Amino acid sequence: MDGNSENSWGIPPAVARAWGVGHDVTTAPRRGLSLERIVRAGIDCAAAEGIGAVSMSRVAAMLGVSAMALYRYVGAKDELLLLMEDAAVGPPPPELAEPADWRTGLAEWARAYRRVLHDNLWVLAVPVSSPPATPNSVVWMEYGLRALRGSGLDAGERLGVLTLLSEYVRGEAAVAADLAAAAREAGLSPAHMNAAYGRLLAGLADRERFPEVNAVLDAGVLEAGGDGGTPSEAGEDFDFGLERVLDGVAALVDRGRADA
Repeated sequence: MDGNSENSWGIPPAVARAWGVGHDVTTAPRRGLSLERIVRAGIDCAAAEGIGAVSMSRVAAMLGVSAMALYRYVGAKDELLLLMEDAAVGPPPPELAEPADWRTGLAEWARAYRRVLHDNLWVLAVPVSSPPATPNSVVWMEYGLRALRGSGLDAGERLGVLTLLSEYVRGEAAVAADLAAAAREAGLSPAHMNAAYGRLLAGLADRERFPEVNAVLDAGVLEAGGDGGTPSEAGEDFDFGLERVLDGVAALVDRGRADA
């Protein structure tokens, strides 16, 4: 069977491997090689050198085997990336399984997902080629939908809310990661990077043309407040945006209850 074709269940090969469906290795492992070891080596490579460094030959070299040996366990680089992402993200914290209420449950889900992404920033560079279908991603979906059980929203609305929230978390993490990388490159903390940006704006935006921008500058919003922190430690902007997203969901929930 071609490594990129679907199997008899109609499941893409990478997803089938993630679930352990129909992809048994029929010969003895070579030098103790296993799918788990291959995925772990790929994760180590991505964490140390970035997703662009990951290739079948690079991972094989890390394991001391030929690239061809890897193809007995994983059919292509795209499959490997998907398996790496699922393993790195892992399952959600078990305490998310029984949320107290929909808003608390979604907020805890979003913060937990954000922590995972900031711990594995390379995941954000893995191309999104399909909706979530790997084991851990489906558990994250399950727990997010559970949080909305008592909201009164229908199935389509619950899935739409979870998709919106997931996109918000991933988008914020990607921007925060880029800004943190730029701050490190400049030798500045994120807070002092903000201050540098404020000084730049103050020199470029004249008060007559940009009165609202200057009002923000005058309020000291972009002034450095100490040493700052990493994106995973300083989440005030994230929490502000999260609460606004949840305010929108609350309006949808209230509208549904009013209609009912």
